Amino acid sequence: MEHIADHIAQCLLEVNAVKLSPKAPFTWASGLKSPIYCDNRVLLSYPDIRAIVKDSFVKISTYFDDFDVIAGVATAGIPHGMLLADALKKPFIYVRDKPKAHGRQNIIEGNLAPNQTVLVVEDLISTGGSALNAVDTLEASGAIVVGVVAIFSYGFEKATSEFRNRSLHCKTLTNYLALINIALKNKYIDQSDFEELQHWMSNPEKWSNERG
Repeated sequence: MEHIADHIAQCLLEVNAVKLSPKAPFTWASGLKSPIYCDNRVLLSYPDIRAIVKDSFVKISTYFDDFDVIAGVATAGIPHGMLLADALKKPFIYVRDKPKAHGRQNIIEGNLAPNQTVLVVEDLISTGGSALNAVDTLEASGAIVVGVVAIFSYGFEKATSEFRNRSLHCKTLTNYLALINIALKNKYIDQSDFEELQHWMSNPEKWSNERG
């Protein structure tokens, strides 16, 4: 897993799917100021890296009990979930955050039978909210969720606690600590940037507040 984490971290940095900017932080939709911004949709534009991500998902999927169906979390988890489903020759569905406003008003798109086992695919884990909402939707429909996989995790304690409290396994291809270590090793950042990135991780809210 460590080799996968380092390799995927390097891929994210190579194509600017992850941007690190401690001196000029980004503002997330929540209002939180952050020295990192992750957009895994960028990976889809690079066939070679897309294949690496797909193959890595195949490898970590073996850590879970056998499953019948792969479910992507709309919208960013859909393409990566579809790639994994295609590689494993498994049925694919996806889960909306709310029912469609017209037509059949589906919240789950695709065929899902009661008691089928499902592996959920998300693009990244921050608080874990969107992935867990998808899990709730699937379980309410009679599915048995074996776990969640994602490309990247910020490693927030809130997400870790939520998954632990649900006794739900969540595995990611890479994570924040692996990423900043690879970024330093390969000179995407300098030592002062690295220390600032560590500081943010220790208390993101405090770090954000200190920057207005």
